[in-house]
Amino acid sequence: MIGKISGRLEYRSTDHVLIDVRGVGYVVYCSDRVLASMPSVGEAVALHTELLVREDLLQLFGFSTLLEKEWHRLLISVQGIGAKASLAILGTLGAEGVGRAIALGDVTAIKAAKGIGPKTAQRVVIELKDKAPQIMALAGTLEAAQGEVLAAPASDDALVESDPAPAVAKVAPAAVGASAASVQADALSALSNLGYAPSEAASAVAEAAGEAPDADAGGLIRAALKLLAPKG
Repeated sequence: MIGKISGRLEYRSTDHVLIDVRGVGYVVYCSDRVLASMPSVGEAVALHTELLVREDLLQLFGFSTLLEKEWHRLLISVQGIGAKASLAILGTLGAEGVGRAIALGDVTAIKAAKGIGPKTAQRVVIELKDKAPQIMALAGTLEAAQGEVLAAPASDDALVESDPAPAVAKVAPAAVGASAASVQADALSALSNLGYAPSEAASAVAEAAGEAPDADAGGLIRAALKLLAPKG
């Protein structure tokens, strides 16, 4: 399976890009959010990819981060959510926003994505609510394995890399700054270590992060603990 593509951006369309890899052009479908992050035509670009294989169709879908790719894999496991519907949700909310919406049971946020009806949005929340903590907790590990995904290749010898599971195994580790995803992952891990159930810890962390998006792990933990404290 093609798990990552590095090359030069040949053109950008409304829902896909063409990446030239040693003279071979790969069409990669992306969310609006990923398309907006693309460099100028002619510049180097790299994306994590997921290959959709059908009897009469091969399509590549591209993601800026491994976290986004993992959420895509979960979303398409939901009945009624295909690859393009997943991209619509990720393009509207972003990977961290999807995790927060699912952890909080926010059907309205999922429904805001183009083409997603209320019943489908509710199904996404119901089917993935118990799985959201696992991906949220994995966020820090995924970032550590992220590598310089959006950095320019060192030469024209750009590569298409094979990506056996797990996907993160093929990406070289790189020093990256702590983002909201890794901070939330740290907070979730700490709450789990304190004995809170994954689902209630994820909901509390998601709510705290929504109220204070710039908080560090310590701040999120304190805010989440207040939310988890017995009422009355």
